[in-house]
Amino acid sequence: MRRIAAPGFGLASVLLALAIWQILVDAGWLSPFAAPPPLDIAAGFPSLIGDEGLPAAFVQTFAETFAAAALATVIGIPLGWWLHRSPLAGLAYESWVAGIAAAPLVLLSPLFLVAFGRNAVTIVAMGFLGALPPIVLKTKEGLDGTRRVLIDVGRSLRLSPARLFGRIMLPAAAPVIGTGLRLGLTFALINVVGIEFLINFGGMGAMIATLGDRFELPKMFGAIAFVVLTSVAFFALTQRVERWLTRR
Repeated sequence: MRRIAAPGFGLASVLLALAIWQILVDAGWLSPFAAPPPLDIAAGFPSLIGDEGLPAAFVQTFAETFAAAALATVIGIPLGWWLHRSPLAGLAYESWVAGIAAAPLVLLSPLFLVAFGRNAVTIVAMGFLGALPPIVLKTKEGLDGTRRVLIDVGRSLRLSPARLFGRIMLPAAAPVIGTGLRLGLTFALINVVGIEFLINFGGMGAMIATLGDRFELPKMFGAIAFVVLTSVAFFALTQRVERWLTRR
């Protein structure tokens, strides 16, 4: 019952907020030009799919997001291991990585536009920058948190450094690293959609920008809602995958 009650309560809260929104617009207390009513937004979804190319835009954003997150994973996990392995490097660079995570990286978009042009490479590169810091930091945190007794047991069994890492440290740190991967995927999606919107090139972000320029507000809000739901679905899916992997 607890597993059902919590999501049910959250869904009921969202439905209540949408109902209040609809009532305020119908009563004239909220301008439909500022916030189109939810029923109009829902009615615009068939046109988003059939006329505006929502599936193709979603596939492009999905591909760019996963390319950015995969690249950040391939580079971020070894970097996190290096910061854990070398205490001096951890002290020197961990605060730098945290600073990058807190910085408004979108301001670097003109530099990437000059370097790569107005194309998918720029979008993936910006998504990679957003996804990298949480993966690096969480990898280091997970490895730092490995219980000392487990490492001592591995060394007593004369495991090589590679086997010690692969059989003891990495499985022990997997839950924390999984959290970093979830955050990295989410930040990659945010950056990808933001840069698509900013440079108006392909994907969901460009669709939102185009609909806004045409003042088709119900469709624009529908596209924004779809992006939000996609982000929630990504987070929930990666959480389930992480739980499945840790159980194994």
